[in-house]
Amino acid sequence: MQLPPPITSRTNARVKLLRAGFSGEATKPGELLSVEGEHLLAEALRSGLPLDTLYLREGNESVLDRPGLAGVTARSVVVLSREVFTSAVDTASPQGIAATLTIPDLKPHPVAQPCLHLVIESLQDPGNLGTLLRSAEAFGIAQAWLTPDCVSAWNPKAVRASAGSVFRMPIVRDNIANIAAALKTADVRLFAAVARSADATPAMDAYLVAPCALMVGNEGAGLTQEALRLATSLVHIPCAVESLNAAIAGSTLMYEASRQNLLATVPDPA
Repeated sequence: MQLPPPITSRTNARVKLLRAGFSGEATKPGELLSVEGEHLLAEALRSGLPLDTLYLREGNESVLDRPGLAGVTARSVVVLSREVFTSAVDTASPQGIAATLTIPDLKPHPVAQPCLHLVIESLQDPGNLGTLLRSAEAFGIAQAWLTPDCVSAWNPKAVRASAGSVFRMPIVRDNIANIAAALKTADVRLFAAVARSADATPAMDAYLVAPCALMVGNEGAGLTQEALRLATSLVHIPCAVESLNAAIAGSTLMYEASRQNLLATVPDPA
């Protein structure tokens, strides 16, 4: 690939576009998002997302020869000087490759199909959200539901924490009452994650076979009273501490639901 000479101005229009994509302002399908690093670019390609502009750091052009980026294409390719590249990306240790792409329009999963759902209420930390989306894909969650006050799934830190799962996980945003109504209409049971409580069932004793939804709340306050009222059941994770980080708790519940659903599909040897 014949590459152009490096851009050395931080005020270049292409550089401004890359920097803007890391600002966190892009939140809707079709808006321009920036990603940095070989892994995220490879995940975007694996997800079938076309790259708008590919940015290479001067001296790092050989990254295109790595297997994970085999056949990578973009509408345009630019090279940035080391100083300009570092000034434009938002990571502390840049990997030397970045790109802009448009946020995909992922179609909602049909609620009527028996499956697992993740409901996230009022989560504020982008790292926690990204981790939950990564676990959701890993453990077979069909769709994530977010309340409007949750941090954006397209926040750069959330995108990185998701390790690319955000490119493939359908997300619907709505208030908790509408989310619960949509799920209950399809006979989906809602399990609210809470700290240890006499009213809550240990996760391994709850029946988490699809169709069901796991509800996770804010890092500090947990689920609201409204969400708890709308839940079918309360569940907790037995452990030696009072409560767990929201991402860890949600991931643990998703694993348990995945385990139960896998066992439910295994034929009885008798």
